[in-house]
Amino acid sequence: MRKSRLQLFTLIILIQLFAISPLCSSARQATQGQRESQQTEERKTSKPYTGDFSIFETPGRDERLQINRVMDILGVTKGKSVADIGAGSGWFSVRAARRVGTSGVIYSVDINPEAIQYIDQRVHKEQLSNVQTILSRPDDPLLPLHSVDAVLLLKTYHEVAHPMTLLRNLRPALRPDGKVGVIDRNGNGADHGVMGDVVIREAKQAGYRLIARYDFVKGDNEDYFFVFMAVP
Repeated sequence: MRKSRLQLFTLIILIQLFAISPLCSSARQATQGQRESQQTEERKTSKPYTGDFSIFETPGRDERLQINRVMDILGVTKGKSVADIGAGSGWFSVRAARRVGTSGVIYSVDINPEAIQYIDQRVHKEQLSNVQTILSRPDDPLLPLHSVDAVLLLKTYHEVAHPMTLLRNLRPALRPDGKVGVIDRNGNGADHGVMGDVVIREAKQAGYRLIARYDFVKGDNEDYFFVFMAVP
Protein backbone atom coordinates (compact mmCIF):
# COMPACT_ATOMS: atom_id res chain seq x y z
CA MET A 1 0.00 0.00 0.00
CA ARG A 2 2.81 2.41 0.95
CA LYS A 3 4.59 1.61 -2.33
CA SER A 4 1.43 2.25 -4.31
CA ARG A 5 0.93 5.61 -2.62
CA LEU A 6 4.53 6.56 -3.38
CA GLN A 7 4.11 5.62 -7.03
CA LEU A 8 0.87 7.61 -7.23
CA PHE A 9 2.53 10.63 -5.61
CA THR A 10 5.44 10.41 -8.07
CA LEU A 11 3.02 10.20 -11.00
CA ILE A 12 1.16 13.31 -9.83
CA ILE A 13 4.42 15.26 -9.54
CA LEU A 14 5.49 14.22 -13.05
CA ILE A 15 2.12 15.26 -14.51
CA GLN A 16 2.39 18.67 -12.86
CA LEU A 17 5.93 19.15 -14.16
CA PHE A 18 4.92 18.33 -17.73
CA ALA A 19 1.92 20.64 -17.48
CA ILE A 20 3.93 23.54 -16.11
CA SER A 21 7.04 23.21 -18.29
CA PRO A 22 5.47 24.47 -21.55
CA LEU A 23 3.96 27.40 -19.71
CA CYS A 24 7.30 28.23 -18.17
CA SER A 25 8.96 27.87 -21.54
CA SER A 26 6.39 30.17 -23.17
CA ALA A 27 6.82 32.70 -20.38
CA ARG A 28 10.60 32.61 -20.80
CA GLN A 29 10.27 33.09 -24.56
CA ALA A 30 7.87 35.99 -24.10
CA THR A 31 10.19 37.62 -21.57
CA GLN A 32 13.16 37.13 -23.86
CA GLY A 33 11.21 38.60 -26.78
CA GLN A 34 10.22 41.63 -24.70
CA ARG A 35 13.82 42.06 -23.58
CA GLU A 36 15.13 41.90 -27.16
CA SER A 37 12.43 44.31 -28.33
CA GLN A 38 13.27 46.75 -25.55
CA GLN A 39 16.99 46.57 -26.32
CA THR A 40 16.35 47.22 -30.01
CA GLU A 41 13.98 50.10 -29.34
CA GLU A 42 16.60 51.72 -27.11
CA ARG A 43 19.36 51.71 -29.73
CA LYS A 44 20.99 54.98 -30.76
CA THR A 45 19.14 57.20 -33.20
CA SER A 46 19.98 60.46 -34.93
CA LYS A 47 18.22 63.70 -34.10
CA PRO A 48 15.50 64.44 -36.67
CA TYR A 49 16.59 67.08 -39.16
CA THR A 50 15.17 70.57 -38.61
CA GLY A 51 17.47 72.71 -40.75
CA ASP A 52 17.24 74.30 -44.18
CA PHE A 53 15.09 72.14 -46.45
CA SER A 54 17.05 73.17 -49.54
CA ILE A 55 19.71 70.64 -48.51
CA PHE A 56 17.48 67.92 -50.00
CA GLU A 57 17.32 69.64 -53.38
CA THR A 58 20.96 69.24 -54.47
CA PRO A 59 21.38 68.87 -58.24
CA GLY A 60 21.82 65.30 -59.42
CA ARG A 61 20.16 63.69 -56.43
CA ASP A 62 17.67 61.92 -58.67
CA GLU A 63 20.49 60.20 -60.52
CA ARG A 64 22.56 59.40 -57.43
CA LEU A 65 19.63 57.72 -55.69
CA GLN A 66 18.23 56.32 -58.97
CA ILE A 67 14.83 57.35 -57.69
CA ASN A 68 12.98 56.31 -60.85
CA ARG A 69 14.32 52.77 -60.46
CA VAL A 70 13.29 52.84 -56.80
CA MET A 71 9.74 53.80 -57.79
CA ASP A 72 9.67 51.05 -60.43
CA ILE A 73 10.58 48.46 -57.78
CA LEU A 74 7.97 49.76 -55.33
CA GLY A 75 5.30 49.77 -58.01
CA VAL A 76 4.72 53.51 -57.96
CA THR A 77 2.58 53.83 -61.09
CA LYS A 78 -0.49 55.70 -62.27
CA GLY A 79 -3.40 55.53 -59.85
CA LYS A 80 -1.38 54.16 -56.90
CA SER A 81 -1.44 55.46 -53.34
CA VAL A 82 1.98 56.12 -51.81
CA ALA A 83 3.24 57.28 -48.40
CA ASP A 84 6.43 59.30 -48.05
CA ILE A 85 7.34 58.91 -44.36
CA GLY A 86 9.83 61.49 -43.12
CA ALA A 87 9.06 63.61 -46.17
CA GLY A 88 11.24 66.59 -45.22
CA SER A 89 11.11 69.02 -48.12
CA GLY A 90 8.74 66.80 -50.09
CA TRP A 91 11.52 65.90 -52.54
CA PHE A 92 10.24 62.36 -53.06
CA SER A 93 6.58 63.29 -52.61
CA VAL A 94 6.48 65.57 -55.65
CA ARG A 95 8.25 63.01 -57.84
CA ALA A 96 5.88 60.27 -56.77
CA ALA A 97 2.93 62.62 -57.27
CA ARG A 98 3.84 63.12 -60.91
CA ARG A 99 4.18 59.35 -61.32
CA VAL A 100 0.79 58.38 -59.90
CA GLY A 101 -1.08 61.21 -61.64
CA THR A 102 -4.35 62.78 -60.60
CA SER A 103 -5.97 59.35 -60.11
CA GLY A 104 -3.41 58.52 -57.41
CA VAL A 105 -2.57 60.07 -54.06
CA ILE A 106 0.58 60.81 -52.11
CA TYR A 107 0.57 61.02 -48.32
CA SER A 108 3.45 63.27 -47.34
CA VAL A 109 4.18 62.43 -43.70
CA ASP A 110 6.46 64.21 -41.25
CA ILE A 111 6.67 64.95 -37.52
CA ASN A 112 8.01 68.47 -38.12
CA PRO A 113 5.28 71.12 -38.49
CA GLU A 114 7.68 73.32 -40.49
CA ALA A 115 8.21 70.50 -42.98
CA ILE A 116 4.46 70.09 -43.41
CA GLN A 117 4.05 73.83 -43.99
CA TYR A 118 6.93 73.81 -46.48
CA ILE A 119 5.40 70.90 -48.44
CA ASP A 120 1.94 72.48 -48.46
CA GLN A 121 3.43 75.64 -49.99
CA ARG A 122 5.51 73.61 -52.43
CA VAL A 123 2.69 71.48 -53.82
CA HIS A 124 0.48 74.56 -54.14
CA LYS A 125 3.21 76.33 -56.09
CA GLU A 126 3.81 73.26 -58.29
CA GLN A 127 0.04 72.76 -58.73
CA LEU A 128 0.02 69.19 -57.43
CA SER A 129 -3.49 68.48 -56.16
CA ASN A 130 -2.83 64.80 -55.30
CA VAL A 131 -0.51 65.38 -52.30
CA GLN A 132 -1.98 65.23 -48.80
CA THR A 133 0.24 66.21 -45.88
CA ILE A 134 0.05 64.48 -42.49
CA LEU A 135 1.61 65.84 -39.31
CA SER A 136 2.35 62.50 -37.69
CA ARG A 137 3.59 61.24 -34.35
CA PRO A 138 7.17 59.91 -33.97
CA ASP A 139 5.88 56.34 -33.55
CA ASP A 140 2.76 56.48 -35.75
CA PRO A 141 2.41 57.79 -39.32
CA LEU A 142 -1.35 58.32 -38.75
CA LEU A 143 -2.23 57.04 -42.21
CA PRO A 144 -5.81 56.07 -43.04
CA LEU A 145 -6.78 52.41 -42.83
CA HIS A 146 -5.94 50.35 -45.97
CA SER A 147 -4.82 53.51 -47.74
CA VAL A 148 -1.42 52.82 -49.35
CA ASP A 149 0.08 50.53 -51.97
CA ALA A 150 3.68 51.57 -51.31
CA VAL A 151 5.69 53.33 -48.61
CA LEU A 152 9.17 54.83 -48.68
CA LEU A 153 11.34 55.88 -45.75
CA LEU A 154 14.09 57.78 -47.54
CA LYS A 155 17.08 58.48 -45.28
CA THR A 156 14.66 58.61 -42.36
CA TYR A 157 14.83 55.24 -40.60
CA HIS A 158 17.95 56.16 -38.58
CA GLU A 159 15.96 59.02 -37.00
CA VAL A 160 13.09 56.82 -35.79
CA ALA A 161 13.39 56.37 -32.02
CA HIS A 162 10.87 53.49 -31.85
CA PRO A 163 11.11 51.82 -35.25
CA MET A 164 9.21 48.64 -34.42
CA THR A 165 6.30 50.61 -32.95
CA LEU A 166 6.22 52.77 -36.06
CA LEU A 167 6.25 49.73 -38.35
CA ARG A 168 3.50 48.03 -36.35
CA ASN A 169 1.36 51.17 -36.52
CA LEU A 170 2.00 51.34 -40.26
CA ARG A 171 0.64 47.85 -40.96
CA PRO A 172 -3.10 48.70 -40.84
CA ALA A 173 -2.56 51.34 -43.55
CA LEU A 174 -1.09 48.85 -46.02
CA ARG A 175 -3.24 47.44 -48.77
CA PRO A 176 -2.83 43.77 -49.80
CA ASP A 177 0.66 43.27 -51.30
CA GLY A 178 1.68 46.73 -50.07
CA LYS A 179 5.44 47.30 -50.18
CA VAL A 180 7.58 49.19 -47.67
CA GLY A 181 10.89 50.55 -48.89
CA VAL A 182 13.76 51.69 -46.67
CA ILE A 183 16.71 53.61 -48.10
CA ASP A 184 19.45 54.40 -45.63
CA ARG A 185 23.16 53.99 -45.02
CA ASN A 186 25.21 51.87 -42.67
CA GLY A 187 26.06 53.57 -39.39
CA ASN A 188 25.81 53.35 -35.62
CA GLY A 189 22.40 55.02 -35.35
CA ALA A 190 23.71 58.33 -34.06
CA ASP A 191 25.71 59.24 -37.19
CA HIS A 192 22.78 59.54 -39.61
CA GLY A 193 22.93 55.87 -40.50
CA VAL A 194 21.95 52.46 -39.15
CA MET A 195 23.32 49.05 -40.03
CA GLY A 196 21.29 47.17 -42.58
CA ASP A 197 21.10 43.99 -40.50
CA VAL A 198 19.55 46.03 -37.67
CA VAL A 199 16.81 47.30 -39.99
CA ILE A 200 16.07 43.77 -41.20
CA ARG A 201 15.92 42.41 -37.65
CA GLU A 202 13.64 45.18 -36.42
CA ALA A 203 11.31 44.81 -39.39
CA LYS A 204 11.08 41.06 -38.77
CA GLN A 205 10.22 41.63 -35.11
CA ALA A 206 7.54 44.11 -36.20
CA GLY A 207 5.91 41.50 -38.46
CA TYR A 208 7.50 42.11 -41.86
CA ARG A 209 9.54 39.96 -44.21
CA LEU A 210 12.34 41.12 -46.49
CA ILE A 211 11.44 40.45 -50.12
CA ALA A 212 14.29 42.27 -51.89
CA ARG A 213 17.53 44.10 -51.16
CA TYR A 214 19.61 46.36 -53.38
CA ASP A 215 22.81 48.37 -53.12
CA PHE A 216 22.51 50.47 -56.27
CA VAL A 217 21.46 53.71 -54.53
CA LYS A 218 24.43 56.12 -54.65
CA GLY A 219 26.83 53.24 -55.32
CA ASP A 220 29.01 54.11 -52.31
CA ASN A 221 28.90 50.64 -50.71
CA GLU A 222 27.26 52.26 -47.69
CA ASP A 223 23.73 52.97 -48.87
CA TYR A 224 21.14 50.21 -49.15
CA PHE A 225 17.56 49.81 -50.33
CA PHE A 226 15.38 47.17 -48.67
CA VAL A 227 11.83 46.20 -49.63
CA PHE A 228 9.53 44.60 -47.05
CA MET A 229 6.02 43.22 -46.97
CA ALA A 230 3.85 42.60 -43.92
CA VAL A 231 3.55 38.96 -42.89
CA PRO A 232 -0.14 37.92 -43.15
